[in-house]
Amino acid sequence: MKALAPSKTKFINLFSGLDKVISKFTVKANTNKSLTNNSAGKVFIVGAGPGDAELLTLKAARLIQHADVVLYDALVNPEILSLAGKKTLCQYVGKRAGQHSMRQKNISELMAEHALKGKTVVRIKGGDPGLFARSSEECLILAQNNIPFAIVPGVTAASGMSAYTGVMLTDRDFSQSVQYITARFQNESDEPNWQHIVANAESQTTVFYMGVKRIGLICQRLLNAGMPSDMPMMLCERATYHDQTLVTGTVSNLADRVKNTTIEGPGIIVLGRTCQRRHNVEQLLMENDTLYL
Repeated sequence: MKALAPSKTKFINLFSGLDKVISKFTVKANTNKSLTNNSAGKVFIVGAGPGDAELLTLKAARLIQHADVVLYDALVNPEILSLAGKKTLCQYVGKRAGQHSMRQKNISELMAEHALKGKTVVRIKGGDPGLFARSSEECLILAQNNIPFAIVPGVTAASGMSAYTGVMLTDRDFSQSVQYITARFQNESDEPNWQHIVANAESQTTVFYMGVKRIGLICQRLLNAGMPSDMPMMLCERATYHDQTLVTGTVSNLADRVKNTTIEGPGIIVLGRTCQRRHNVEQLLMENDTLYL
């Protein structure tokens, strides 16, 4: 067996003895409530967080350790999969823009198929399952097949980006609200209300998910809708990873700046005055080995 990299070994050691730790936090279940058939399969839809494996929740780690089957996305850090047991079946069901991938319908059916065989399935997704993760479609097929399921939240990419770059999503001086928008629109009818974004830009932060390939279109639409050309804007690739990349600029020049880089994604785009106030976060504090002691 190939030796694990030092960082991966540390990650596994960090979660060793997890059951004993979690038992201190777990409230005993109500004995009057139980699943109709304890031998039946079940599904946990789990958020893996944006990248840094240590952002995984304790509950998510425990479920992965005890899963029969783990179905994982392209954006899940491989270190997280190292928590799975030796007999656990880990299946890749990732979807990436411009690459061959499994259709969502097939992913949902595969998840249900394993559960109907009595397996405990962990369906693990990058970020948070409740945000642009198509979890609703998976919940529907589970309900249709009377398969019990639960959802475990994860750190969404915007929150991870904010913490690891020092750019706050809200700020009393600039932004009193934040909105998340998917940039996976196929035609104009799918696009957001650009005028609404422009009208609220001075007091609201807007985060575009999955927008790396469409940054030119996004900037042009904003400018056409009347966005001030000096409105701060930035793109963060691979947020929370040690090699995360940040490109800053304005709505008038960010697309060109990104074009001159090797950025391919995944990444998120942030628009708003909060981008002009970046706090000097010391990432070495997050990577210090003493955190493992």
